[in-house]
Amino acid sequence: MNFFRGVIGGQAAGPQPSGAETIQKLCDRVASSTLLEDRRDAVRALKSLSKKYRMEVGTQAMDHLINVLQTDRSDSEILGYALDTIYNLICNDEEEEQDENAQKQADDLGAQFTERFIQNPEHITLLLTLLEEFDFHVRLPGVKLLTALLKNQCVQVQGIILISPLGVSRMMDLLADSREVIRNDVNNFFLLLILEKNLTSSIVVEDCLLLLLNLLKNNSSNQNFFKEGSYIQRMKPWFDVGDNNSGWSAQKVTNLHFMLQLVRVMVSPVNSPGATASCQKSMYHCGLLQQLCTILMATGVPADILTETINTVSEVIRGSQVNQDYFASVNAPSNPPRPAIVVLLMSMVNERQPFVLRCAVLYCFQCFLYKNQKGQGEIVATLLPSTIDANSISAGQLLCGGLFSADSLSNWCAAVALAHALQDNPTQKEQLLRVQLATSQGKPPVSLLQQCTNILSQGSKVQTRVGLLIAAMYMDQQLSIAVTHFLHNQENVPFLTAQISENLGEDERLVQGLCALLLGICIYYNDNSLENYTKEKLKQLIEKRIGKENFVEKLGFITKHELYSRAAQKPQPVFPSPEQMLFDHEFTKLVKELEGVITKAVHKSSEEEKKEEELIREQDTQIKELKEQVTSMTTQHEQMQNTLTQQLSQIQQHKDQYNILKLKLGQWSADRGSFCKLREEMEEMRKQNTLLQSQLSDKDSIISSLVSILVLEQTESMSQSRADMELQLASATSTVAILETEKSKLQTEVQESKKEQDDLLMLLADQDQKITRLRQRLKDLGETVRDLIFIFELNLQDG
Repeated sequence: MNFFRGVIGGQAAGPQPSGAETIQKLCDRVASSTLLEDRRDAVRALKSLSKKYRMEVGTQAMDHLINVLQTDRSDSEILGYALDTIYNLICNDEEEEQDENAQKQADDLGAQFTERFIQNPEHITLLLTLLEEFDFHVRLPGVKLLTALLKNQCVQVQGIILISPLGVSRMMDLLADSREVIRNDVNNFFLLLILEKNLTSSIVVEDCLLLLLNLLKNNSSNQNFFKEGSYIQRMKPWFDVGDNNSGWSAQKVTNLHFMLQLVRVMVSPVNSPGATASCQKSMYHCGLLQQLCTILMATGVPADILTETINTVSEVIRGSQVNQDYFASVNAPSNPPRPAIVVLLMSMVNERQPFVLRCAVLYCFQCFLYKNQKGQGEIVATLLPSTIDANSISAGQLLCGGLFSADSLSNWCAAVALAHALQDNPTQKEQLLRVQLATSQGKPPVSLLQQCTNILSQGSKVQTRVGLLIAAMYMDQQLSIAVTHFLHNQENVPFLTAQISENLGEDERLVQGLCALLLGICIYYNDNSLENYTKEKLKQLIEKRIGKENFVEKLGFITKHELYSRAAQKPQPVFPSPEQMLFDHEFTKLVKELEGVITKAVHKSSEEEKKEEELIREQDTQIKELKEQVTSMTTQHEQMQNTLTQQLSQIQQHKDQYNILKLKLGQWSADRGSFCKLREEMEEMRKQNTLLQSQLSDKDSIISSLVSILVLEQTESMSQSRADMELQLASATSTVAILETEKSKLQTEVQESKKEQDDLLMLLADQDQKITRLRQRLKDLGETVRDLIFIFELNLQDG
């Protein structure tokens, strides 16, 4: 145990082994120790070294770690350590920033160790078996390790897992785990498992896709995990069907169908608007929308895949201006190129096309126009005389053709499509009044609205009449000038009252309800500009010819229809058969909005109308006054804002000045520190000067002594030879000259020291002047002035 303490804990005395030597000893201990505790400690030590010594641990310990997984199944702690260690070996540390070369080396190591681990497929099976352990410290690292292996060697690991008995089933069981972190990692695993184009024909992938679809449907948490994990970007390869679309196996069609449904789950209209918009944005930026449009315009695509692709594109662009603009720019690969919208509308009004395909095209057109006033204007413009091109087919021409064709489904689809081009857009409704149609030779052209009512009066299939009434209501709703235009034709009101008042069969009840709704719109949005058809006269007509109660009852036929509730559930038109396609989702919302207000409008007396008009006038006056007040207050607010901006600017200037003073104070503090240091140096130089003076005095004494000695020696040695005396004299003279030179140098150093002392004294005087100025400026700024030396000392303590 002391060995492990030396490795994991403190350092032992003496020379320390290298990393490779330590890892080798740990591997020997894992392989040879009979005590589980010793093996566990050794594996724990390997885990602690596995990031720093990744190459050494992976090379020497991989086999021992795998053996631990096989033989120590009874101890969850050692299993967790072993799984974590292998994970560290094959998974790069994403949190650690590395340069490009280091990152490449790390990736190479991860791939190398992954390849070594999966050389024996039984190792993957072993991991799948270990997932049966409920212990968190085994199950979580086990899932993470499998996911990392899948990420590094996707195809090989996929193949092993998909053919492993109960492999996918074991992973599916983990989705019921009560711990969210494990469920999230299992979701991550399944996403990686199926995000591979070459497996689109696998039946196992079908099960995985179905499972994933159920996990994401109506589950905002899982959808957010899917989006935040960048899995939307990884969906793009699924839809790379290639140029050769002749080989479509049944399994491939099934899998691709589920993949399209997965896309739709992420952008479903029932999701929160923010989540849907975020996913739509991601699908555009990663090229997924472009890929779907490629399938949309490709040849040889099976009909059910094409239909589901149209539905998918519909919801990817619904309400997203950027995506709608892109879709408007898509052209079919024809000669000459035609807009995708035109090609799709050609299918919608073609009665030979499958019913589900025509419904999908209508849904796509509705989604393209949803909250898209720019697109609405472009569609309506193709109906106007000034923009019609005789050499090409436009969307407007196709809608008009469908509106008045012999096929009732085409009538209804074209009418509803036209209604969506006008929804919540009074400008385009007014523009549509300019559209004139040539009905027959020799007769003057009539407006589009009038032609719709002409066909209504001629009698036709219920589906056709329902569609034309819907279109007429969208043209009149919210626009008084359109109501006036409709009422100007003397035949329209008698036709509506006759339809409503008759006692017709069950099949005609819906038409009666729609006629009542259209007549109610003519009352509610009436500006009383036609004397014969004012609000009051129309209400009198209803009371005389129909009866108010009967009128309200017929109006209620709409919402009581069995197909109304079906259409109200979701935007996509889904009906069992063409004959049952009578309601549009957006139209059901319009009915709900208008039914109550029209009922009130019909029951109001003339006195109530006058009171209401007076109230409206009063409210208009109040609104005008309030607007004037708002304008005045806005002006005052702008003036105050300007004043505030100026004051903030002045405050900022004062703050800047204050910060400059603080900075200068800090500089003074730094200068004072330098000054203290200089003062210490000066004191040291003073000491050196005193020492030098003392040495100089000593040397003067020595010189005097030497001179005295020389004189004495000269007196006593007169008898010696002159040559010896001259020699000694020369030697003494030389020594004196050297000492005199040293004395001169010492005197020079003393002078320099005195000069430095004078400079320091001047610096101190300058600092005193700066302190005085800083005190004065702080007083001017309103700051409490304390002793700056004391402030400096406090700053030193805080530091």
